[in-house]
Amino acid sequence: MIPTTPTPVRDGIANPAPLGLCAFGMTTVLLNIHNAGFFEMNSMILAMGIFYGGLAQVIAGIIESKKNNTFGLTAFTSYGFFWLSLVGLIVMPKLGWTTGPDDTAMAAYLAIWGLFTFLMFFGTLKLNRALQFVFASLTLLFILLAVGDATSNANIKHFAGYEGIICGASAIYTGIANVLNEMYGKEVMPIGTVSK
Repeated sequence: MIPTTPTPVRDGIANPAPLGLCAFGMTTVLLNIHNAGFFEMNSMILAMGIFYGGLAQVIAGIIESKKNNTFGLTAFTSYGFFWLSLVGLIVMPKLGWTTGPDDTAMAAYLAIWGLFTFLMFFGTLKLNRALQFVFASLTLLFILLAVGDATSNANIKHFAGYEGIICGASAIYTGIANVLNEMYGKEVMPIGTVSK
């Protein structure tokens, strides 16, 4: 039988990081399988972007605020709304609400998210190596996607897809590691904890 509270929780609030990391990671993997050229943009990706990558991360961010974790609040809420805004960029033109962004506008959108991610990376230097990899690889992903749009180079976009699969997988690993390490009360999946 699995205990309902495997480790003592000081503030009475469960750790929302695994939810946020898995929501981000799984949605990122699926979008980047598309970017790598394996299937078309479809409702599966958009639904994941709205409900799991979007809403689940926003919920995780709100819970992080209850835990007084500014980094978690900022990261999960921001990336949750990133996914929602990305879906909006794709869906709103199809609904006739506005014109879609051209390649230059998409490059600017992706570049500003790349800058945000790069700056957030510095916060991970006090956390663990797994999160450092997630944020470093995500910074690289945004740069590759921005360059791919700025140059209209399909090869860069396809390469970015493969890199994005690695980035998303690293977030899934980190999220599951958080769950299992907490459940077992020891580090069964290494995350490279930084000594303070």
